[in-house]
Amino acid sequence: MYEVMQKTPLRGRLSAGQKFARIFGVLFLLALTMAAPAHAVQPDEIMSNPAQEARARNLSRELRCMVCQNQSIDDSSAPLARDLRLLVRERIAKGDSDQQVLDFLVARYGDFVLLKPPFEKSTLPLWLLTPLVLLGGGLALWGYSRRRSKAMQAAADAPPRLSEEEEARLAKLVADPGEPG
Repeated sequence: MYEVMQKTPLRGRLSAGQKFARIFGVLFLLALTMAAPAHAVQPDEIMSNPAQEARARNLSRELRCMVCQNQSIDDSSAPLARDLRLLVRERIAKGDSDQQVLDFLVARYGDFVLLKPPFEKSTLPLWLLTPLVLLGGGLALWGYSRRRSKAMQAAADAPPRLSEEEEARLAKLVADPGEPG
């Protein structure tokens, strides 16, 4: 019996690749769970009417946190974001439509409060800056690669330069072709 146990491979042993795959899988799943958006809405902010709460959440995702600036007020835990979330819920509870709530906040804070500002003359630079930068970068990259390929082609077409020793030997061969080099 002891001999049989020695000959059977141990179960539970993993190769280095299998260990790496398991560790990578666990870390990947952990990263996925942490990548989910964290909503900063506090339990005391939630409205009792689910339909109104859903409207408030949708509006909160469209509004910029004035402190964080790249987060919606729904995702921000800043005190000002909390105040704006409460203000949105207060306006909804009073019976305002979504557009009335947005208009109220824009009148109070300006277009900056919107994560997606309207396409107007005053916001034109916001909308056009990114495509113009991308276009300019693409043109610069195209020009650089074109100049580089022309330089490489010219270098390939040009005869190779001889060293001074090679030029002296060539001159000697040209002057006296019968003599071996």
